[in-house]
Amino acid sequence: MGGAMLEGWIQNGVAGPAGVVIDPGVGDRMAGLVREAGLLLNPEVGKVPAPRVIVLAVKPQMMDKVLADAVRMAGPGTLILSVAAGKTVAGFEAAFGASQPIIRAMPNTPAAIGRGMTVCYPNAAVSGDDRALATMLLRAVGEVAWVEDEGLMDAVTAVSGSGPAYVFHLVEAMTRGGIDAGLPEELAVKLARATVAGAGELMRRSGEDAGELRRNVTSPNGTTAAALDVLMGDHQGDPDAGPMAKLLSEAIAAATRRSRELAG
Repeated sequence: MGGAMLEGWIQNGVAGPAGVVIDPGVGDRMAGLVREAGLLLNPEVGKVPAPRVIVLAVKPQMMDKVLADAVRMAGPGTLILSVAAGKTVAGFEAAFGASQPIIRAMPNTPAAIGRGMTVCYPNAAVSGDDRALATMLLRAVGEVAWVEDEGLMDAVTAVSGSGPAYVFHLVEAMTRGGIDAGLPEELAVKLARATVAGAGELMRRSGEDAGELRRNVTSPNGTTAAALDVLMGDHQGDPDAGPMAKLLSEAIAAATRRSRELAG
């Protein structure tokens, strides 16, 4: 996730020579992007001046290993912006202190192309300027929303943080269905990818309700209706009750539970 966000910032000119990237396991491609952007890569932590913002973008299981260095780097007014799933504000306040401005954020991987979706939750120390800075950084890679109840962040993680994987799996499943119906694999892949990408863009540009867009495609007793009979059963008038909706609801509930488990 950190890499996706960094790519977005570099492409949008947000990340510049004043920035520092600390990643002992950085790959050759990312290292090249970082150097081209003029960012400082893996300096000694003790020699880095207190930054205006520290973005903590590591896997939740790795957070304990990086917190000590982050605490050493932070100044009193440094904004801590975390994108680690399941890691709570209370956990960061235990490390940095309750007076440190801390924002827990959950972006998703489309941030790499400027089409991310990020939801943020601030602690009490976050000022209006801190919110504006976080919003500016995150809007450079997509849309931003704020919640005032941290308990909602687990469901946010399950819907939008993990959501791209559900869409990618839909493409895999559509490809498999096309192959099973007799299409050459290369054509099935192309059709599935282009259809999902195009439908998403149509929904974004039109602003119409997803249900209305679905109904616009569905002719009575036609091919789409036959497929939706399988995906929705007898519930085309109630999209929340069909087999596919039930399966996705169970999947999102499982991801929500896991996010809470990661929070301890």
